[in-house]
Amino acid sequence: MEGPICIYGNPVLRKQSEPVKKVTEEIRKLADRLLDIMYAGEGIGLAAEQIGRTEAIFVLDVPAEADKNAQGFPNNPGVEMPQAFINPEIIGSSEETAIAEEGCLSFPKLYIPVERPAEVVVRYLDRNGNVQVLNAKGLLARAIQHELDHLHGILLVDYMTPATKLQNMLLLRNLKKQSRNIK
Repeated sequence: MEGPICIYGNPVLRKQSEPVKKVTEEIRKLADRLLDIMYAGEGIGLAAEQIGRTEAIFVLDVPAEADKNAQGFPNNPGVEMPQAFINPEIIGSSEETAIAEEGCLSFPKLYIPVERPAEVVVRYLDRNGNVQVLNAKGLLARAIQHELDHLHGILLVDYMTPATKLQNMLLLRNLKKQSRNIK
């Protein structure tokens, strides 16, 4: 695995991302590096902040078999994975919400319920610099929102209730301590 994933307590995780001015070979290499690190960490998404970078880019590889509706049909047929999302922005979302457990590579061993819109429309640049618009639902919609949060400095801990924070206080404290010990 190339470089460690920044864990809770690392100040870069709270930084606002910087828009990518132009999709270059360097940005495509960053997307590839994010994918390599994400796969090594057995995740389905990773944002640049999670490896200490501040470009507005994240990658996703949501397994089709994990993203099906209640009837067992794919939520997002025809959406190819993996994908890089450069300068992403949500331009629409459903009023309907869904609550599901979320984990994060920056919060190892922590899973909490998070309520999010069930469907989103995201506009972004692909790895070739082309504008794309994607209507996503289910796990893909959740993953987009989770990774986009990272680009805005919003973390899983920000969705915790005071009681959940109290329940996970020891784990959070240990992550912060571990983060300070990584050079």
